[in-house]
Amino acid sequence: MEKREQLYEGKAKKVFATDDPNLVIVSYKDDATAFDGLKKGTITGKGSINNRMTNFLMKKLEAAGVPTHLVEELSDRDTLVKKVSIVPLEVIIRNVSAGSFSKKYGVPEGIVFDAPTIEFSYKNDDLHDPLLNAYHAVALKLATWEEIELIKKYAFAVNDFLKAEMLACGVTLVDFKLEFGKTAEGQIVLADEISPDTCRFWDVKTNEKLDKDRFRRDLGNVEGAYHEMMKRLGLAE
Repeated sequence: MEKREQLYEGKAKKVFATDDPNLVIVSYKDDATAFDGLKKGTITGKGSINNRMTNFLMKKLEAAGVPTHLVEELSDRDTLVKKVSIVPLEVIIRNVSAGSFSKKYGVPEGIVFDAPTIEFSYKNDDLHDPLLNAYHAVALKLATWEEIELIKKYAFAVNDFLKAEMLACGVTLVDFKLEFGKTAEGQIVLADEISPDTCRFWDVKTNEKLDKDRFRRDLGNVEGAYHEMMKRLGLAE
């Protein structure tokens, strides 16, 4: 399957058309952004790591009953996926207090919740992705009640799977962001990526950050953290 014209370029990926109107090629970049695009940089090798890690985890999620947009990994950076219309909701699951949750509610990082929390953001760059609830999402016609319930069900299933997967390699899954899309047939599937860009990963013993927070917070050894996650998952070459 060959790339045709570029359909879209985001902060971390480009999307290309193919000969099949229902399939596109996602190409992962090394570009890194934070704080709503105010901080920009490059994390060498990130595109390849995020592509391979996402595909590895999505294959396992498919087997566990969560439908995804994945079709086939084409190369280190390129993957063939089902063309979807993205549901404009960012879905955030939190198992431990960190990041914006800690800032917003004035609590220290590292509080382990009794049960995972879920929140939605309106995926809209002009509005800076504001938080909203399910009633807002329905009122704005971003999704129906049925779609929101299905998205919640899949999101918590992803959390259960990822928590166990990460724990097995000595990593705490702190929180993560998911995006969902609708296929041409109207099926809701997991889209976007699962990577150190979209998840907070902490070492179980030391709480060392193994994710994009190293870039956000100028902690150094950003590339090392991404490579460490590949190693933990058994994907390092």
